[in-house]
Amino acid sequence: MKRLDETPRSEANRENNNWERENQSDTSHNNSPLLADPWKPCRKSRGFIKEWLLKLRCFLGTVCRIEWYGYAALGILTAILSFLMDLSVTKLLRAHQWLYMKLEGNSLLQFFCWTLYPSCLCAVASSFSHHICPFSTGSGIPEVRTMVAGIEMPHYLSLTNMFTKFLGLICTLAAGSTLFLGKVGPFVHLSTMVGSYLSNLCTLIQNNKEEKAAGEMLVVAAAVGVASCFGAPISGVLFSVEVMSSHFALKNYFPCFFSVACGALTFRLFSVWSGDGETLQALFKTNFPTTLPFFPLEILLFALLGLLCGAVSRCYLFCHRWILQFTKTNPILLKILTTEKGLYSGIVVFLLASLTFPHSAGQYMASKYTMKQLLTSLLDSRQWFSQSHNASVQLEPEPLLEWSSGSPIYFSLAVFLLMKLWMLVLACTLPLPAGYFMPVFIYGAAIGRLLGEGVAYVSSTGLTSDQQWASINPGGYALAGAAAFSGAVTHTLSPALLALELTGQFSHAVPILLATLLANALTCSGHCPSFYDALSISKRLPHLPSLIKACPRLPSTPVGQVLGAKAVQLQKAAGPVEVQQAVNTSTEIQIPVVDSHESQILLGFVLRSELLMFLQYCKTETMEKHLDEVCCIHPSSVLLSPHSTVQEAHSMLSLVGAQTLFVTDRGRLVGLISWPEMKRILEDLAKEI
Repeated sequence: MKRLDETPRSEANRENNNWERENQSDTSHNNSPLLADPWKPCRKSRGFIKEWLLKLRCFLGTVCRIEWYGYAALGILTAILSFLMDLSVTKLLRAHQWLYMKLEGNSLLQFFCWTLYPSCLCAVASSFSHHICPFSTGSGIPEVRTMVAGIEMPHYLSLTNMFTKFLGLICTLAAGSTLFLGKVGPFVHLSTMVGSYLSNLCTLIQNNKEEKAAGEMLVVAAAVGVASCFGAPISGVLFSVEVMSSHFALKNYFPCFFSVACGALTFRLFSVWSGDGETLQALFKTNFPTTLPFFPLEILLFALLGLLCGAVSRCYLFCHRWILQFTKTNPILLKILTTEKGLYSGIVVFLLASLTFPHSAGQYMASKYTMKQLLTSLLDSRQWFSQSHNASVQLEPEPLLEWSSGSPIYFSLAVFLLMKLWMLVLACTLPLPAGYFMPVFIYGAAIGRLLGEGVAYVSSTGLTSDQQWASINPGGYALAGAAAFSGAVTHTLSPALLALELTGQFSHAVPILLATLLANALTCSGHCPSFYDALSISKRLPHLPSLIKACPRLPSTPVGQVLGAKAVQLQKAAGPVEVQQAVNTSTEIQIPVVDSHESQILLGFVLRSELLMFLQYCKTETMEKHLDEVCCIHPSSVLLSPHSTVQEAHSMLSLVGAQTLFVTDRGRLVGLISWPEMKRILEDLAKEI
């Protein structure tokens, strides 16, 4: 009965599943769930369908593994969801604009239309999320990062959460640029929910029922979520590597690129079929000059832009952490956010909409533009300063018309930057599904646009001797600023590649990368937490990389100080009674075996499936046998010391997967650490911050 030639860690789940299948009813002629045939109507028809389904499964399995069909389905389904969401949001935004234009001439009614429409939508989104599924609020990326790290959070992957987040996000995006929020974060969360169900489906239809690592499909889904939002496959994979995984496995590269290629292709094809584009092209059209995109000396200006974006991002992150702390400590605000989320969202959005009303301060912030129109206008390659002096240009419906409004371009951009900074910080407190990447991307584009227009103004006034500087491209500075600021806020480099894929302007790859690197270097100095790290810390999520940013000394905590109750263990001479008690009280797949309860010397572990077989064997045999006489005691290849740190234990769990790590002191068993135990340890450490 001993199987010494098998690898215990790779066979643990398989042996457990095999034992369960062997104990099923003998009347079943096949263990596959597709052939399970209890009495139901239309028995003959059902059998015919099941037979063809099995043939189809066998045929598909001969082409490639079932998981690859799941990766393709993940990309296609996520792209369809993204397209349907964009279509719904576009219809709602057009309805709002139509109603606003119909009320032309009555400023009071226009004011109520401008403010109450987004207020009601956000109030509905908050109330809907609060009563249906409270886990659907926020970005969702901090929770996905925690699940990818190995911590189980099943409530965040439920079907109810997916339905609630999808509808709530549509309402949030339909509020337009008034609310100034995006969809990237929640859509990454939606993609992981779809990936989780597809992973379960792939596991269900496989013959051996061997479960894949749960984090693999989540990592792929995170990349697909970004690719389906922008049609940018390469930056989607890089985003998954940088933001989601502290240990990215190379085996996930091919599934990630295959799935994001399916998602990006489907998303762009839907855009063509809907009439938004004539062919597969960049999401944001630009017309940057290709012969001489920038002058060599402009590299210094792009470096200055990167430092400027880094400084502004530090200010933004400080304000964001302060507002998160304020909402957690202020008793009045805490009570409102707990019981009256819809009322709070309605009041805050009404305030923001009042400030962006086009007949008031909104005329200086291009408030009539949607999020996409804002970014498209900021990426315009023409110099707005020179166009403002050309009467023929003013008659055309160009982006300049919304940004000028009778005031200098620089004044409008400055007002936009000053107002949107604190408005975005305030919008981050709203308890509704919302993304925060696209707003900071547009904000960075405005910073770059302001600097680019300033350089164009200086070159056009004759302060520079070289006449070539008159052809400065402010749109290139806007693109570099978008990548630099968003990269600094998230502590990533993927926005640099995303900026290139969104516009197709690879001629600016070097200045964009330089600006993003300098912005990240300035922001990351001093262990400043990123935007997503701040959210994880505020929510007390058991995500170790985020907790390290809040308390650098946290990972050096010895494992011996945070171990819980002593684990269930067996001695090698254990009988059926002791084994039965261990099986009933422990849920671990690997149960430690010691020499004796007195010595506590660890010999190894025994698989739970083998213990079940041992109990079955003892029922059939008249002579009682001990554990070591029947079961194979597998040696432990990885052991931890009580003096090992929490970070070392977390790294080992991430590398070996679902294996249980045993903690020993001079060979004596002290305890064990698995992912549930690691989750408890991190949650306890998070409470101390």
